[in-house]
Amino acid sequence: MNNWKKHIPFYVLELLVLLVVIYGSVWVFRATRVEKVNLNASNIDVNDEIKKEAQIAKGEIDTPTKSDTSSSDNEAEASDDIDKEKISKELYDKYNGKFNIAFFGVDSREGQLGKGTRTDSLMVCSINMETHEVRLVSVYRDTYLNVGKDSYNKCNAAYAIGGPERAISMLNTNMDLYVTDYVTVGFEGLIDAIDALDGVVIDVTEEEIFHLNNYQKSMADTLGVEYTPVVYAGPQMLNGLQATAYCRIRYTNGSDFKRAERQRDVITAMLERTKVASVSKLTDAVIAIFPNISTSLNLGDIIDMMSIASDYKVTVSTGFPFDGHLNGANMSCGLSVIPTDLTKNVVKLHKVLYDEEDYKPSDTVKKYSQKIKSMTNGKLLY
Repeated sequence: MNNWKKHIPFYVLELLVLLVVIYGSVWVFRATRVEKVNLNASNIDVNDEIKKEAQIAKGEIDTPTKSDTSSSDNEAEASDDIDKEKISKELYDKYNGKFNIAFFGVDSREGQLGKGTRTDSLMVCSINMETHEVRLVSVYRDTYLNVGKDSYNKCNAAYAIGGPERAISMLNTNMDLYVTDYVTVGFEGLIDAIDALDGVVIDVTEEEIFHLNNYQKSMADTLGVEYTPVVYAGPQMLNGLQATAYCRIRYTNGSDFKRAERQRDVITAMLERTKVASVSKLTDAVIAIFPNISTSLNLGDIIDMMSIASDYKVTVSTGFPFDGHLNGANMSCGLSVIPTDLTKNVVKLHKVLYDEEDYKPSDTVKKYSQKIKSMTNGKLLY
């Protein structure tokens, strides 16, 4: 394992999907104060090709045919009709049949959830509204990308520079996505949410105990609370502080990639707890995280998803850039994760998120990919 990988923060935000989008209740939303933000759509960038496809899917512009000229050839007309039908179905599945949201996680003890705060976590969530399948792709926060205005930096800088609008634009333009909504959460809510569920069962190894307790002590000192050390290995019930500390461990074999696995283990454990939790317990968990949330979603959006909440299932959870298409480099902004070929990463991303075979990246992504290659030439760590 290369040392530079230890510096890849990988905070998985399935918790938001489970507690905010899936397991919420209507009256909780009405009774709880959530920072609802109305995004200015004109400030969100989308690559021209992607925007046109989305407009076609939404019926805002006509579906293109093979030829703009009319033909008296019945066979040719039939062929055009078949193509139109295929294109319309594919675009509907991609842009109307799926609800795409960006999730951002910030470590802000002052409740600052907007511009000026770097994101510890970035995630794209695609929810298939027909199959109720949830696909999650975390973007490593140190990934070297175009953060806007042809400026290249660690991607988590986009949120600090321009808040959720700038961060969403960064995701859309670098990855050929069409995301227009977001949720931002402060990670302190994770501790309270787990405690509201009376903890989670985690299998702790001997190697992890020392680091888990170190993280606990650090967080407890910062928050001004007491902590209970973990003293033995094996499956055991962890409270919110213990489980959050477990998620942060990266100083063992596997580095940040193992840390990501730990985070998924905690989320899975939370899922198991929610299946047997009472309505009051779930309500407590939702309320616990709400003071740390900013979102563009409205109540109607959430009610639509909640109507099929019990059928939701997380089927994909992975990270971007993908194995085989990433490296590390010391850039002017510090040690960064480099998508060695952004176009190949985007092709795989669209396969993972949308089951698109042989996706053709936009000219914008191709341009960004070449620029990253040029800027990192001779700097890659291996």
